[in-house]
Amino acid sequence: MHMADALVAPVVAGTMYVASGVSLGYSIKKVRLEDDPKKIPAMGVMGAFVFAAQMLNFTIPGTGSSGHLTGGMMLSAILGPEAGFLTMAGVLLVQCLLFADGGLLALGCNIWNMAFYGCFIGAAVIWRQMMKKQVSKRRIIAASIIGCLLTLQLGAFSVTLETLASGVTELPFIIFVAAMQPIHLAIGLVEGCITAAVLVFIYEVRPELLWGCEAETAEKKSRFSYKKTLAVLGVTALVMGGLISLGASANPDGLEWSMERVAGTAELSRDGEAINLAGQIQETTAILPDYSFRGSEAVTGTMFSGVFGGVVVLGLCIGGCYLLRFFRNRTIKHE
Repeated sequence: MHMADALVAPVVAGTMYVASGVSLGYSIKKVRLEDDPKKIPAMGVMGAFVFAAQMLNFTIPGTGSSGHLTGGMMLSAILGPEAGFLTMAGVLLVQCLLFADGGLLALGCNIWNMAFYGCFIGAAVIWRQMMKKQVSKRRIIAASIIGCLLTLQLGAFSVTLETLASGVTELPFIIFVAAMQPIHLAIGLVEGCITAAVLVFIYEVRPELLWGCEAETAEKKSRFSYKKTLAVLGVTALVMGGLISLGASANPDGLEWSMERVAGTAELSRDGEAINLAGQIQETTAILPDYSFRGSEAVTGTMFSGVFGGVVVLGLCIGGCYLLRFFRNRTIKHE
């Protein structure tokens, strides 16, 4: 669902940068008040995990489309809404600058559409309410699926509103909505199942990692240590990004598929100083455009991108925590 710059007018882009920026500021303030330094390594590992998982486009049968994990709800069900939102923003920033995945002008829109709803609606509302009195596998699965279905619908609808406000006449609002919502319903269902699988795994091996469930899981014994759980997730991220990503679906994702159905192409063009400047900056920063070496379609480019990107996200999230002085007076203790 990464929007390109051609889909967003500068005024809309600026508005969404402000909205996402306010959410980032709020999240930074809230995380600074927390007393949980374990989140520093967890933010890095889970950020790398979501980055790698987003490279695994899966085919939506019978449509010619594909989808990929968004990851906001998964992150926040482990880290909490604010830390999850910050981590998700880091993933999207790395994708934008290093891999030209999503436009730089549209970055504020992409953070809002892909991070805000999953973190602050999927986790802060649906997950918290469903886990409030009891935690079980069934509740985790139900919360994951319901949360992902709802937040993907909200994100997809926001895309259509942003293109409408941007005056993208090639994508008439009603027709575009009619294409976007059903395909993202299917994508949301698959994401919900993936999210449920990861969260059930964590519930089985290290239940205390699930956000807001400490009291409800206090009597459930952990099978893995904190370090081992993060190590398993980290190795899984490397395998997904470096190997499994080679088998990702080549079909257009839900947004591109919808654009092709409505406008006949997923490559709309728009001129303007802001768009041209954003494109020039991204041309300079994107050292691995489209997750490949420049001018090459070798699979080694994809493999390298999956590993390199995950490492960069890991470093950005952990480094950002120390730069912003999260938990600066705390000592991390692992069990």
